[in-house]
Amino acid sequence: MEVLKNLFSGGGTANAILFICLTAFIGVLLGKVSFKKIKLGIAGVLFAGLLIAHLGARPDPQILHFVRDFGMILFVYAIGIDVGPSFFNTLRNDGLKLNLFAGGIVLTGFGITFLFYHFGDVSPVVITGVMTGAVTNTPGLGAVQQVLTDAGRPDDAAIAGMGYAVAYPFGVLGIIFTMIVIRKFFRINIDKEVDDYNLKFQNKLNKLESVKITITNPNMYGKKIKYIQQVIDDELVISRLEREGVVYVALPDEIIQQGDVIYGVSAINHFDHLKLKMGELEVGQKREISGDLAMFHVLVTNRKLTGKTIEQIGIYRRYEANITRIFRAGIEILPSRGTTVELGDTVRVVGKRELLPEIQKELGNSIKELALPNTVPIFLGIFLGIILGSIPIFIPGLPFPAKLGLAGGPLIIAILLGHKGRIKNFDFYMSPGANMMLRELGITLFLACVGLSSGGQFVETLANGGYKWLYYAFAITLIPILIAGIIARLMKFNYLEICGLIAGAMTDSPAIEFANSLAPVHAQSTAYAAVYPITLFMRILLAQALILLTM
Repeated sequence: MEVLKNLFSGGGTANAILFICLTAFIGVLLGKVSFKKIKLGIAGVLFAGLLIAHLGARPDPQILHFVRDFGMILFVYAIGIDVGPSFFNTLRNDGLKLNLFAGGIVLTGFGITFLFYHFGDVSPVVITGVMTGAVTNTPGLGAVQQVLTDAGRPDDAAIAGMGYAVAYPFGVLGIIFTMIVIRKFFRINIDKEVDDYNLKFQNKLNKLESVKITITNPNMYGKKIKYIQQVIDDELVISRLEREGVVYVALPDEIIQQGDVIYGVSAINHFDHLKLKMGELEVGQKREISGDLAMFHVLVTNRKLTGKTIEQIGIYRRYEANITRIFRAGIEILPSRGTTVELGDTVRVVGKRELLPEIQKELGNSIKELALPNTVPIFLGIFLGIILGSIPIFIPGLPFPAKLGLAGGPLIIAILLGHKGRIKNFDFYMSPGANMMLRELGITLFLACVGLSSGGQFVETLANGGYKWLYYAFAITLIPILIAGIIARLMKFNYLEICGLIAGAMTDSPAIEFANSLAPVHAQSTAYAAVYPITLFMRILLAQALILLTM
């Protein structure tokens, strides 16, 4: 008992880790409690930390500061690696319009916050903390606390944390409340929104389709498959050839004859060109693969092949088989001969059934291989991210330079590395399970330390006027997203996309969980992922700008 008493009441590393783990344990359990489909989620860790600190826990502030920052770095790096592969592709599609709305939400909230500071009787540290909590932006709080700590004001960093903790619950509930209000106000039918979204998704020009092409262009007669594949390499992947009712694997040296039918995969925007070059085209006419042919999926885990092109791997040259699609990070890719295959890709192969074991062995198809930790690139990415985050950014009007900080720097580097996929022998693949573990560990450590740092004076602060901070949080949360949500709906945006947009613009995980529960489609998550990185970047910079402008 004496040992336990000393452990709980003493300082040092053991004491700090003890309370961090206790906070995380209680907080995660608290976050799983559901009330009318609403959960606190990972925010439960924050409130557990506030409670434990209020009851008298006083871990070493320096240790809490280190663990808090390290947790935030792990969190944003995992997010960046996850969204990197699809980030720029999303921007080229609907992401631009969604990000304009998200940017408007961010700037409106910032403007409201600045007005409260300018005309209201509230300290800049408090209103900045309230702003980060009202928009549920944890990395923004981290950036503010880093600025204050670097300026030698650790007590103000704790006050900012209290403002964040007071506003955070209303931030979560306010976002969900807005989604419900928009739905009721516009009398939205969820089933109709699902149908509309699915129709829109099916009509996207880059969606891949199975096609059947009957060769009627005389210029194609007598030509080898490999010649045709070179001519239409970026437009069609040829998988099979049908002649007189018999289906073959489309081998490179096979010569096209009049009446031949080609089966393959293409994108809708290539259809007109293919009709001109080849002949009659039918969409979605999937002929059942039977007999000695088969279609199968193979997971690419052979590191010797990653980073090489379809041409370099040469499956089609050595086997009676063709790679017809590549699935990567939720994206479906039409593979040309120059397309690069990366670790963790799933490839669809059409070929002789008996060749399946050999092709699987060559490409890998080993879950165990992917489960092996790929830690070197993580440390390299964090190293580069911290350097980038430390570079001063001189913004006109600010008395001191801003920085991307420990949140923004690793986030940008991770997005770039995730998009790039590899640099020479370094691949930046992270399995979904490893990514989720890193992300959850990081945010849990961060929120536990924020709660333990701020909870000692939390109740006293509320009793002495801190309850007024809720009014500020009310306006900062609701006004921007209500305006954006109503305008987006008037512009005929899908309601489910609006929910994802709002949750992403407010960087709120519990809200996207609620939005996803509305309908079993990807509209919410796609919109959320499209705006999250840029929104997070803006909120980090603007939170720093606000504190620097008002210090």
